[in-house]
Amino acid sequence: MTRTVVVTGAGTGIGRAVAAAFAEDGDDVVITGRRPAPLQAVAAELGARALVCDAGDPDEVEALLERLPASVDVLVNNAGGNTDFDRQTSSNLRELADNWRANIEANLLTAVLMTTALIDRLAEGGAVISIGSIAADKGAGAYGAAKAGLASWNVELSAGLGPRGVTANVVSPGYIADTEFFRDRLTAERRRSLVSAIPTGRPGTPRDVAGAVSFLASPAARQITGQVIAVNGGEHATR
Repeated sequence: MTRTVVVTGAGTGIGRAVAAAFAEDGDDVVITGRRPAPLQAVAAELGARALVCDAGDPDEVEALLERLPASVDVLVNNAGGNTDFDRQTSSNLRELADNWRANIEANLLTAVLMTTALIDRLAEGGAVISIGSIAADKGAGAYGAAKAGLASWNVELSAGLGPRGVTANVVSPGYIADTEFFRDRLTAERRRSLVSAIPTGRPGTPRDVAGAVSFLASPAARQITGQVIAVNGGEHATR
């Protein structure tokens, strides 16, 4: 059966790989993002529908609803990233507060707004999957705190959606190569350090994350909810 899937932040990297995985399964995929050019390119390649939207802006999310399907089977909250890479290091409390707000808005509020906006449209047996980060467990300032908040929020979300047969989980990647996460600032030495910490001996790929997302959205995962699924090659083990 063809499902309707919405993926935020799908213009590049993990979001693109997730959208591609659902498209390959024959699903009807809607991709969103802030940048029209990469979004349109991915849509043309995958046969998806592209809708420009900043998932952290309440007004834009509200307007997006008019263009989204009346029923959604899978929502993937992928929009986000470490906004510290895009901002100057804070030199006073005002700048510190702004930098923290930026990360929280990009990595937590985006998921909260999109999910809340679509919550009444989620089909029975559907799934909400949010992309977290190993930073939530290992620490990374505001970015790590925002991803930890995402995992905590997901606990309440899963409890609320459970009676409707809708699952809610977080996929938490470790170091994933071939993304824009480090804004092309990752040195060879830093990359070697990141890979050396991974027991599997290699960085993850966007398709590794997409595989976990696909599974959580599948019929085989209907009893898995309220969980954080790590995709980090064993760098940070769960109990």
